[in-house]
Amino acid sequence: MKMIKTLLIANRGEIALRVMRSAKEMGIKTVAVYSDADANAPHTKFADAGVHIGGSPVGESYLLIDTIIDAAKKTGADAIHPGYGFLSENADFARACEANDIIFVGPPVGAINVMGDKARSKRAMIAAGVPCVPGYQDEDQSDKALTTAAKSIGFPVMVKAAAGGGGRGMRLVHKAADIENAIKDARSEAVNAFGNGELIIEKAVQKPRHVELQVFADKHGNTVHLGERDCSVQRRHQKVIEEAPCPVMTEKLRAAMGDAAVNAAKAVEYVGAGTVEFLLDASGEFYFLEMNTRLQVEHPVTEMITGLDLVALQLRVAQGEALGLSQDDVTLSGHAMEVRLYAEDPANDFLPSTGPITLWSAPTDLARVDSGIESGGMVSPFYDSMVAKIITHGDTREVARIKLIKALQQTALVGVENNRDFLIDALGQEAFIKGEATTAFIAETYGDDGYARPELSDQDYTVAAVIDFLIAQDTALNASLGVPCELMGWSNARGVESVFVYNDVTVRVESGADDTLIVHIGDSTTAVSVPSRDAPHFTLIMDGEKTKVTAVKSAQGLHVITPARSFTVQNIAGGTASLEDAGGGGTVRAPMHGQLLEVFVKMGDTVKTGQRLAILEAMKMQHEILAEIDGEVVEIAAKAGSQIAADDLIMEIEGDA
Repeated sequence: MKMIKTLLIANRGEIALRVMRSAKEMGIKTVAVYSDADANAPHTKFADAGVHIGGSPVGESYLLIDTIIDAAKKTGADAIHPGYGFLSENADFARACEANDIIFVGPPVGAINVMGDKARSKRAMIAAGVPCVPGYQDEDQSDKALTTAAKSIGFPVMVKAAAGGGGRGMRLVHKAADIENAIKDARSEAVNAFGNGELIIEKAVQKPRHVELQVFADKHGNTVHLGERDCSVQRRHQKVIEEAPCPVMTEKLRAAMGDAAVNAAKAVEYVGAGTVEFLLDASGEFYFLEMNTRLQVEHPVTEMITGLDLVALQLRVAQGEALGLSQDDVTLSGHAMEVRLYAEDPANDFLPSTGPITLWSAPTDLARVDSGIESGGMVSPFYDSMVAKIITHGDTREVARIKLIKALQQTALVGVENNRDFLIDALGQEAFIKGEATTAFIAETYGDDGYARPELSDQDYTVAAVIDFLIAQDTALNASLGVPCELMGWSNARGVESVFVYNDVTVRVESGADDTLIVHIGDSTTAVSVPSRDAPHFTLIMDGEKTKVTAVKSAQGLHVITPARSFTVQNIAGGTASLEDAGGGGTVRAPMHGQLLEVFVKMGDTVKTGQRLAILEAMKMQHEILAEIDGEVVEIAAKAGSQIAADDLIMEIEGDA
């Protein structure tokens, strides 16, 4: 048995920090690796040592096997933990660790080779008797073979990257006319994300649950499962809300799925932590989806209900220790839920968002928070858009759900668009409350138009004006000499007020008796008192009702986060603001920073509304840019293969008269 003394974490963000915490508790020295973009990231600062490994793009840093091996040698690391993503399921990386006498905290190369390829893994599971979805996973990868297979299976089908995960290289195809483009796009995304363009085709199981089993195996022949997780709430085939146990699970079904998961692991002589994913249909039938040969993003919910530290268990198994528990020793207690906080805009088809983080404030008592960001940091366009996970546990599912909503209400992320309000809304939907959510939950709940932010109310404008007033008051006090705090806002004249204008709504704020602020919007009047203020946190009492608010100002305006919602407003009092869309639907701009992979049209082409114009890759996903009007392409301002910033002009289309 070789004890781990120094552990290099070949990853970044919240998972790097998560691994480091357990390692440090075990007395293991930790080493971070970091790119240019992560030179001052939290994981870099938290580690005992750090090594710079290259440029910001993953291909210049976190995917460089030789560079990471060299970093381990340089720092004396005798083990490497890959986290998830990046090189975590890369057999060549595991092989390189082995060749250099470095412990790879993960499964053997053979297991990665089989389970890391959807086609090979499916063939292996069929041979092992594990239930599988009907589909095509043969070696003939020609477009003709794939197209023929899809038509033979029958639509709808899923086109999937054989070497992929996380929704990348995956397309749902409803009709034959779309299969060729789906194959082309999925293959391109798979090559860019995983360096492998092999695809499989599967029958699309309609409205299933996504249920996965956590398995663990040691080098002594012991294999167990640690119960299941329900990960059905997804957008773009990426998980958003996870929970354990599954709301519809029975002891009989858990035993059957658990046996299948253990058999899947044994079939490839698995060692370490792994997750066997299944689709569970309404009748109780389940089908093997894939096996992730690594630690999962959602592992905390399993830790919550089992009381086990999965990272510590990974490290002990990697050292050669026995699991120390049998299947009978595994007990599940209570219920746990996790949400993924993404830097994205749910009201704009979950488009990723990047930029500086003005404020990050997370709950300290209600939930466990695994994050990789901090105030003053940056959400980079080079990496995944998930920035934090918020996890709660309760004796019952409902207790965990309510605690999670309250924890989110106390969460503030300012500077980038994020899905905090969407998560609160989703957790409060009837289908989710009843435990009825399937993989179709988001589409069925929010419809074709998707999630929409509610319009600002008079109460929202009241809160904004009061906070604007208080911030202006503090600014004035800090800039003044010898003005007592108790005289702030005092005047011997009557009717002195401050005026704020947001979105054409005029709000007047005046000081009342006993430090009360009187807020006027139209004919309505609200009395607001401020029992406590410790910027950026404020407590307001409006007509007797207490509200806790987090708020900060930036160049973009006043950012307000209340328990109900978050929003940004700009005070335009004293002037007018008129922002017009310079080009309308004919001006095609980049929706985010990224690489323009392809441009499908040229100068003089005639296009129709909805026609594909270009493909932009950002945050490891490919996004179609579609024409919003009929017309003629009169200018192309960006070239395929170039990096472009958000709002950069791509092309101009002159609309049909």
